[in-house]
Amino acid sequence: MAGNGETSWCFSQIKGALDDDVTEADIISCVEFNDDGELLATGDKGGRVVIFQRDAASKASTPRRGEYNVYSTFQSHEPEFDYLKSLEIEEKINKIRWLKRKNQSHFLLSTNDKTIKLWKVSERDKRVEGYNTREDNGGVRDPTSITALRVPSIKPMDLMVEASPRRIFANAHTYHINSISVNSDQETYLSADDLRINLWHLEITDQSFNIVDIKPANMEELTEVITAAEFHPTECNVFVYSSSKGTIRLCDMRSSALCDRHAKLFEEPEDVDLTNKSFFREIISSISDVKLSNSGRYMISRDYLSIKVWDL
Repeated sequence: MAGNGETSWCFSQIKGALDDDVTEADIISCVEFNDDGELLATGDKGGRVVIFQRDAASKASTPRRGEYNVYSTFQSHEPEFDYLKSLEIEEKINKIRWLKRKNQSHFLLSTNDKTIKLWKVSERDKRVEGYNTREDNGGVRDPTSITALRVPSIKPMDLMVEASPRRIFANAHTYHINSISVNSDQETYLSADDLRINLWHLEITDQSFNIVDIKPANMEELTEVITAAEFHPTECNVFVYSSSKGTIRLCDMRSSALCDRHAKLFEEPEDVDLTNKSFFREIISSISDVKLSNSGRYMISRDYLSIKVWDL
């Protein structure tokens, strides 16, 4: 706060290169904080995920500062080629979503245009030495040379952060994935492309359930596409999705298996003054992202020119 009572904003920290000679692969495509704000994950066009950890000293300082240091870096997606459709699949990370922490490890979902991956990020600062059937360098010992049993011991080592893929969810979207959202039950999540939204279970990789399908029988009758989708933060049966027409639909999965009818519709009242209508009206009104507040009462949407706050 400034002395006159006004809030002043300034950069706390800048990560990345500020010069102009940045390669295409290094351009950041998405960012996401974890549940408690201690970790920040960024995805780039090269398919990499970089995780930053909040600096403990900056958190304890007065005034508090939000400084982050690199915690882990790993390659999440690689470029692929769909030979059936003669289509190149980019490695660019479209979305990252954290799961709530349940043990010492962290879990996050990352997706490119077609494939969603569940990653486990864990720390290791100890190693086991003194195996009976194995040398310390990993080689197998000759069983005939073993004359006595040893009790393995645990020794400290330098901190190592490992990222390993636990699940790969693929082959469920015909169009490019634009959104993923973890449910409040922490067991299911949704993924959305231009025309469909699928519901997944985190333990099942080869099966998903289609909950929204706006694809018309005749593609020439297509008037809008899905631009973003998000689960309610506390109600596991409620989710919202936005469209290129500037509307947001709230759906309840208890009403029907396929949520083709919304429970609530949020949209700006249409301007009756025809002079204000233009060729670019649909481009300007298209919603690019939608988020629900932690309480679940408010919703914030972003279109081409403005950010709107909605009361559910």
